[in-house]
Amino acid sequence: MEHRTQPAPDAPPIALPEFVALVAAMMALTALGIDSMLPALPAIGATLNVAQENDRQFVITAFLLGFAVAQLAHGPLSDRFGRRPVLACGLIAYAITNIVVALSGSFALLLIGRFAAGTAVAAARVVTIALVRDCFSGRAMARVMSLAFIVFMAAPVLAPSFGELVLLFANWRFIFGGVALVSLIITIWFVLRMPETLPPEKRLPLSLRRLFAGYRFMLADRYAVGYTLAAALLTGGLFGFIGSVQQIVFEVLRVPHLLVVIFASIAGTMAVGSYFNSRIVMHFGTRLISHSALTGFFLISAVHLAVAWTGHENIWTFAGLQALAMACFGLASSNFSSMAMEHMGEIAGTASSLQGFTATMGGALIGAAIGQQYDGSTVPLYTGFLITSGLAFVVILVAERGRLFRPAEQ
Repeated sequence: MEHRTQPAPDAPPIALPEFVALVAAMMALTALGIDSMLPALPAIGATLNVAQENDRQFVITAFLLGFAVAQLAHGPLSDRFGRRPVLACGLIAYAITNIVVALSGSFALLLIGRFAAGTAVAAARVVTIALVRDCFSGRAMARVMSLAFIVFMAAPVLAPSFGELVLLFANWRFIFGGVALVSLIITIWFVLRMPETLPPEKRLPLSLRRLFAGYRFMLADRYAVGYTLAAALLTGGLFGFIGSVQQIVFEVLRVPHLLVVIFASIAGTMAVGSYFNSRIVMHFGTRLISHSALTGFFLISAVHLAVAWTGHENIWTFAGLQALAMACFGLASSNFSSMAMEHMGEIAGTASSLQGFTATMGGALIGAAIGQQYDGSTVPLYTGFLITSGLAFVVILVAERGRLFRPAEQ
């Protein structure tokens, strides 16, 4: 099977501001599904009789596992049937599964519902990236993804506030009902405004032979493999943070009333990093920026681990150093995605699904491993950060054959 990368037109089918906003809104549904219930984890555990506090992290992990696995299906389906029907069905299913979670009477049923919700919203991740790749390539794609990330990052900033606001007036079940409502609103917006970006003549047959040929094509590209693995490693650190941040703020920092503020300030720097990337990526290129950001992430993680290890962790060191690390994450993440997809134009859906599965499944498992090591301190979290960023650096070094920080063609 021969693939030749076709240049994208570098033009959206609707006005660019609306295109970016809609892409970001669909991507933000994932963050909303994770972050809005962080303040409710103790209440969920109490209602459903979860004995071990660390087991509450499985509310996040189950969602991420479903999110990872389903990406293998959504991409090929969108290459065969188009982006619109796969995305629309996924968004509707996401609303339904969140209603199931809201009505759950046991922790086991809730976890099943969360896994199913993850499988549904995976379409909003993998197909959205393929949709962007239909319209843009190279630095232009990196710029659009960075702009989308700015809007997208409003979700982790605002989602915990949404969850806490709901808890002031109702129980945790209404949080999931709210997520379902938002999903339906975005579905209507998408169906009414976004045309199909994959014309019929470019659609690919749905067959195992073609699927595995696409996988072989992607796995033969060292940039696609290297930057996908690097993204998985960094995502593992991020998921470890998300899984344990509630316990850290409640038990280590002892400021439970500041969870929303701390989380929002940290998440906000990711948006700043993405915005900064959108302004400089066309000039400096994705490699120079992402390699520098990864170096910063590693060094900040080393400093933070030293602070935690020596017992000097407090609210200021935690929020300040974590915010700096997340700014570096925001600079690196959208560039990693763009470089991994650069040569995947003709199999954008299939490649995006395999890359998304690898990054999310790897990230979910790494994040769960980090989160389950929580011992009443932040040492396990920042040990995980240091290890994952160090390994990501090694992977990229191999993919780039030792040539880092170069303002190359991308």
